[in-house]
Amino acid sequence: MRARHHNTSGSTSAVAIAAALLACTGCAPAERATAWQVPLPVVGLPCEGCEAVFEGLPAELAPSDRIAPVDEPGEPLRIVGTVYDAGGARAPGVIVYAYHTDDRGIYPRAPGLKGAAARHGRLRAWVVTDERGGYRFDTIRPAGYPDSREPAHVHLHVIEPGCCTYYLDSIQFEDDPRLGAAERAELATGRGGSGLVRPVRGADGVWVVTRDIRLGENVPGHPAGAAG
Repeated sequence: MRARHHNTSGSTSAVAIAAALLACTGCAPAERATAWQVPLPVVGLPCEGCEAVFEGLPAELAPSDRIAPVDEPGEPLRIVGTVYDAGGARAPGVIVYAYHTDDRGIYPRAPGLKGAAARHGRLRAWVVTDERGGYRFDTIRPAGYPDSREPAHVHLHVIEPGCCTYYLDSIQFEDDPRLGAAERAELATGRGGSGLVRPVRGADGVWVVTRDIRLGENVPGHPAGAAG
């Protein structure tokens, strides 16, 4: 049971996005320096809630940020990774958006959040990759959904400024007993590269995982020509 993005082919939001879909002209590095708050085409449809990546998007971003506040209940987790373009070069200036459940498996609501952003909950954040394509999130380990066999996961999206936005295969944890052999194998060919990560706990008690990203890999409709 693969922890996928919230997708429904018949949802109103997915239909609206599809109707407004524009042709991407490419994702050259120079274009990533353009203003990122302009809504961009969504590729890799269906994608319910992809518009949430622009809801609350800060005017300024850094290569690292917190998803969960330092006093959030749960085991501390650090997510690190490098973003690569279709040619294998490190990709600076790419926005990575992440959100996840709390330590009870719930997407905690917050005042002021509406629509898709409200469904994503308050544990959400954005970073922009540095000059070497690196990014980092500090947060807590999420829990799987209550009364479910759904593995714990962290949802990921990317925004390629001047190009498009799309969701990636979620981060899932090798040590999660809910994750079966078939799901592990499927993750090897995920959107944006494998989402399966191996948590390593440091002497400071912080779990660290690495989730590298390959832009457009296995994303239908991406201008890099990915298969899907």
